[in-house]
Formats: sequence, structure tokens, C-alpha cells
Amino acid sequence: MEELEFIATLLDPKTQNVAFQKLLSEYQRPLYSHIRNIVLNHDDADDVLQNTFVKVFQHLKNFKGESKLFSWMYRIATNEAITFINKKAKRNGITSEAMQTRIVENLKADDYFDGNEIQIKLQKAIALLPQKQQLVFKMRYYEEIKYEDMSEILGTSVGALKASYHHAVKKIENYMTSN
Repeated sequence: MEELEFIATLLDPKTQNVAFQKLLSEYQRPLYSHIRNIVLNHDDADDVLQNTFVKVFQHLKNFKGESKLFSWMYRIATNEAITFINKKAKRNGITSEAMQTRIVENLKADDYFDGNEIQIKLQKAIALLPQKQQLVFKMRYYEEIKYEDMSEILGTSVGALKASYHHAVKKIENYMTSN
């Protein structure tokens, strides 16, 4: 089914329940993974995922089709995850960077995290990066999202994304070898 036809079924009250179930089954797992890469905690990722789908449903009528549905939903998920971290940081009276570091330090207590010490060290290195570099690195390294798709999701040029990824990799390599 063409994307525009699918969107029409999502907007039609007669077909929207079935279409939304299809949307959930197709995008729930990749969006969860994307969000989890940003917020790191399973329970937080579930909350953000739920908020993401609520926003998708509420704002679907405003989707203009200027990007792929996938990109639009990923942008919403990214914004929801960043907003979640920023709000959590504000509630705790710390910066979002400090919040990221705190989340990494709590990873061992997360029953859904099955990483080893090297993976925790990698997460610590990522947490030290500026937010944009974190996003670009995680989307490219963990999710293998193409730069062109990332450009639509983040609203940044492919060249800038490649530069951000390159800088992130160098900083992570330096951290991993010096700590």
C-alpha cells in the first residue's frame, strides 16, 4: 500500500483502528529501540514510546507528506525522548548532560540491560558527547540509519551529520583508550 493511501486509512474513522494497529505493529519495535538508545532505561523508554504514539495519533492530520512517515515518527520520538530527559534533569536540578551520566551509572540496576563493562564504558563515553553528536552516533552506530534518513529526522544536512558522527567517534575512541 502506498504511504499516502495508508495515511488516508489512518485518518478515516472507519478504518483508523485497524490501520493504527498496523502502524503499531510495524513501528513499535524500531521506535522503542530508538527511544531506548536515547533514554537508556526500559521503563522510561516504554513511557516515551507511549507518548510518541499518542502524539502521532493526535497530529497525523497535520502530516503533510513532505518527508516519509517513518522520518516524521522518528522525529517525534526523538523530540519526546529529549524532552523526557530534559524534564527529568530539571526535576532533579541538574543539566541534561549530568542526567545522562546519572542514567548511565544506573544501567547496571536495569534488569533489561544485559551489557558488560565495556558497553557501560561506551555508554559513559557517549554521555559525555554534546546532545547532537550523541543522537547522530546512536542512530548511525546502533540503528544503522542512513545519513539521508537521519537528515530528514533531525533536519540537518548530510554533510553536517557525517561531521558530527566523525567527531563523536574520535571523542569516544579517545575516552575508551584513556579511561
